Amino acid sequence: MSDYYETLGVPRDATSDQIKKAYRKLAMKYHPDVADDAASAEKFKEIGEAYAVLSDDKKRQMYDLGGDPLRGGGGPGMGGFGFPGGAQGFDVGGLFDAMFGAQNSRGPRSRVRKGQDALVRLNLTLAEAAFGTTKPIRVDTAVLCPSCSGRGAADGGEPVTCTTCHGAGDVQTVQRSFLGDIRTVQPCPSCRGYGTVIPHPCGECSGEGRVRSHRTINVKIPAGVSTGNRVHLDSQGEVGPGGGPAGDLYVELSVSPHPVFKREGDNLEMVARLPMTAAALGTEVWVDTLEAEVDGTLPEDARVQLVVPAGTQSGARLVIAGRGVPRLRGAGRGELGVTLLVQTPEGLDERQRELLRQLAEARGESRPEATVSRGANPKGFFSRLKDAFAD
Repeated sequence: MSDYYETLGVPRDATSDQIKKAYRKLAMKYHPDVADDAASAEKFKEIGEAYAVLSDDKKRQMYDLGGDPLRGGGGPGMGGFGFPGGAQGFDVGGLFDAMFGAQNSRGPRSRVRKGQDALVRLNLTLAEAAFGTTKPIRVDTAVLCPSCSGRGAADGGEPVTCTTCHGAGDVQTVQRSFLGDIRTVQPCPSCRGYGTVIPHPCGECSGEGRVRSHRTINVKIPAGVSTGNRVHLDSQGEVGPGGGPAGDLYVELSVSPHPVFKREGDNLEMVARLPMTAAALGTEVWVDTLEAEVDGTLPEDARVQLVVPAGTQSGARLVIAGRGVPRLRGAGRGELGVTLLVQTPEGLDERQRELLRQLAEARGESRPEATVSRGANPKGFFSRLKDAFAD
């Protein structure tokens, strides 16, 4: 009988960590996949026997007292790493599982699993995005099978225990080698790891417990949303396999451009044309608001009166507070900005021309000279009016 401590190269008072570390180092060196000569194979078997004894506190105590658990004196059933057949039939797979923490069995996996989340896209008008709405959407997704209610079995049947793996979900295969029996664990081929089989699958879902279907969902859109925002609908996604709980549904929003209003954050911007005379003398005009496009809007909310001061210049921006977009997070609304485009009269008759000439003479503008305002920045003005000039 060889000395197990010498075989592993550790002192007799070595700790369990020292023994495991020494064994790992030697096992990697003499493993049959690395060294294929007969001497290495024999050495690998010796270090395996030594580790089997010294890594077990009871076997090590027996060995230190002069016994050998692998060759008698260890009690029935303790030969060969605790398996029948003695040292010549030890389980190399079990030894490596113990050394590296692998598990011999994963157990049966459930047929019932949660479904995946789903994503759909929805287009909105600017008014719908600003003030909120409820829109129906059509979703193509997995739903609970109406025939078997998710069980997967026909005629009210139920899954039965697999006769191949006896419900374990895994099967163990044994391969003989000169080192002994090498055992591997893999999913059961009969039940695919479920541990159960369905003798008579549902004809509509083929045992899946769910089917593809179209359904319509009413989605409530909160006021103040914008392009890129998502509405989260809990448990409205795909039903899981085996009739498992549904995932979530996400509705991604896209807002279409408006022919009159442009949104900038919580503000609305628009351009209004105004005759030159009205801009010079000052006036009051009615402006349609975005609320005019919402059904059921009161007349006082559909229009708002805008006061234009005398001498207003083209490009001036007047503000109407509280007529912008409701804030998505928080109270209140943005503002409505109205940029005025002062229009020069066209198609004048002779009397109108004479009146304008008299006005020009009275103001000393019969032969005016163009002036340049130093430091003026017309960028904002042209930015606001570029769409208007394109008309």
